[in-house]
Amino acid sequence: VQLVESGGGSVQAGGSLTLSCAASGITYRRYSMGWFRQAVGKERERIATIDSDGSIYYADSVKGRFTASKDPVKNTLSLQMNSLKPEDTAMYHCALALDRGALALLVRLLSPEFGSWGQGTQVTVSS
Repeated sequence: VQLVESGGGSVQAGGSLTLSCAASGITYRRYSMGWFRQAVGKERERIATIDSDGSIYYADSVKGRFTASKDPVKNTLSLQMNSLKPEDTAMYHCALALDRGALALLVRLLSPEFGSWGQGTQVTVSS
C-alpha cells in the first residue's frame, strides 16, 4: 500500500486547510483509514479514523473543527481542518490498517506490522 499526503502549508490561527491522501495498492476488502499527527517534542496523536462501515472517530482535540471523509471510488482520504490553532502545528500523516484497533496500534508503535502510513505533510499555524 502506498499513501501520499498533500495539502499542508502555513496558515494563521483561525484559518482552514484541507489535507488529501491518495492511496494505491490496497488489497484489503475492508479496512480503516485515518490521520495522525506528530508535533516536535510531542507524542503521536491519532486524530481521525474512518472504518469500513463508515463510522468515524475523532480525537477530542479536533472534534468539531476537523472533518474526515473518504472517497472509496478514488481511494482518497481527506481532512478538512477549520478554526486552526497554533497547537495544531504538526506533521500530518495518513494511515491505513485492517481495522480501527490495528490503526491505533500502528500510530502508537509506528510499525508496518499493523499497516501503512505516508511520509506526511507539514501544517504550521501561526498566532
